[in-house]
Parts: sequence; structure tokens; C-alpha cells
Amino acid sequence: MHGETLGALHIRARKVLRGSGVATPDLDARFLVEWATGTNRLDALSMPERIIPDAAIRTLDDAIERRSAGEPVHRIMGERSFYGLGFRLSPETLEPRPDTETLVDLVLPFLKQRITENGVADTIDLGTGTGAIAIALLSQVQGLRAVGTDIALGALAMARVNARMAGVSRRFATLRSDWLAEITGKYDLIVSNPPYIPRHVIATLDREVREHDPLRALDGGEDGLDFYRALACKGGFHLYKGGAIGVEIGAGQLADVKRIFGEQGFHLMQVAQDLGGRDRALLFRL
Repeated sequence: MHGETLGALHIRARKVLRGSGVATPDLDARFLVEWATGTNRLDALSMPERIIPDAAIRTLDDAIERRSAGEPVHRIMGERSFYGLGFRLSPETLEPRPDTETLVDLVLPFLKQRITENGVADTIDLGTGTGAIAIALLSQVQGLRAVGTDIALGALAMARVNARMAGVSRRFATLRSDWLAEITGKYDLIVSNPPYIPRHVIATLDREVREHDPLRALDGGEDGLDFYRALACKGGFHLYKGGAIGVEIGAGQLADVKRIFGEQGFHLMQVAQDLGGRDRALLFRL
């Protein structure tokens, strides 16, 4: 194939993806064409006759084939936006998702208050993955320092890259730790989007998640609550006086997670809903 117009590529990509049964074929086609060709929405409208080089077409054809086979768009592109920042992905990281922005919004006022009181604040992001939560917080709060922990070395390396891209790497450190095992010291805030999917449910998840997200970032044990139990049990030892824990939860887990933390002396301060109106993020204090 020797050179195709931008308009023709958009039409062809939509046609193939519509035929492959993916959930959002037109949107996915647009993302992939723009990514592969280095163009944007305005280019497609104003310059549909622009001839695209063969190398870009080959990149696009490969991407369409991968998407048709069930690989998520943002994994193919290797990057996803979160809280207005670009995050690179690796096979060892979850894609940061818009629902998790709810957790960032929930804990920001608490951190800003701590900095007003003390001039500085420290947070630790357990299971940091791409670093999305910690880096988003650092981008919003100047007096904040953050540590991102993960069991996967590849995730920590990617988090450091993302911190550099966001311009916050001087205030961001990484630590390899199996959940709380290697944590020492105290923090103003412990924050986490932990694995919370019950083990038996994983086989029923969408193919995009099941086949392409790292399973240990999804598997929350038999009932999905293992990580909340561990955090409620040990988290208080790693908090400064007046410190807090912010967590994301799955659908229908509010009552159980509230009870688990309550049994360890934590009080639920706030609940935040995601874009779909579901209880998504909780803030606890001792």
C-alpha cells in the first residue's frame, strides 16, 4: 500500500473496528489514527486529503490488528491521560482510569490543610503502578513529598519516568515493597487504589482487563477485601498524629470496608462518588 489520505485512513479504521466487535470502534479508530499519524481532530476535518507516509500506515495497521484482537487502545499507544497529565504504561502497570481521579480529588483538601498547618506533608502511595495518584497529587500541591511503592520493579521504573515527565521527580521516591512489608517511618497520608476484585470474579471481567492488566493488581483475595484488612491493621503505625488513609473501593464494598477500618479504630470522614454516581473513594482518620 503506497500512501493513503488521512480521511481514507479514518474511514478504513472505523470500518475494521466496527467489524471486530470492540465496544467503542469509532472513538478507538480516531485515537489510533491520530496517534499513528501524529495528527489531531482538526487535521482530519481541515486536511482529509493529506497523504500519510507508508511508515505511519504500517504503524496504524499493526495497531488496528492489535485492537481487533482485544488489546486496549491505551496499551497499544503506551500512554494514558490522568488528571491532565500523560502517563506511560508498561505490562506491569494498570491503566490509570478516570474513576481514580475521584480519590485524588477527595484527599487533596486534606493534604493542603496539613501543609497550611505544618509547611510540608508526606504521603505514601501503596501499589503505585504508573505513579498516577502520587504524581497527580504532587502536581497539585507544592509542599508535598511522596513515596510510591510497588512489588513490581517494572512498575517502579515506569513511575519514575512518569514523575520526570510531570516535572515532580525531585519530590518523588520509589520503594519496592510487598504491600506494607518494607514500609518504615510515618506519613500524613497513606493513599491506595488496591486490588479489590474478588478472585472468582476475575474470569468474568472484560477481555481487555482480563488479558492485558496485571492480575496481581486486580486480585483482592477471595472476597476482594484482603488489602483493606492489611491496611487497616497496620496502617495506623505509619501515620503521624491526625494522619489519614484514602482508598479507592469497588462497587458495593462501602459497608465492608467501613467496618474493617472501624474495627481498627478508624473513623470514616468522607465518601466520594465517581462519575457514574457510585461510592468510589473513602477517607479515614484514627
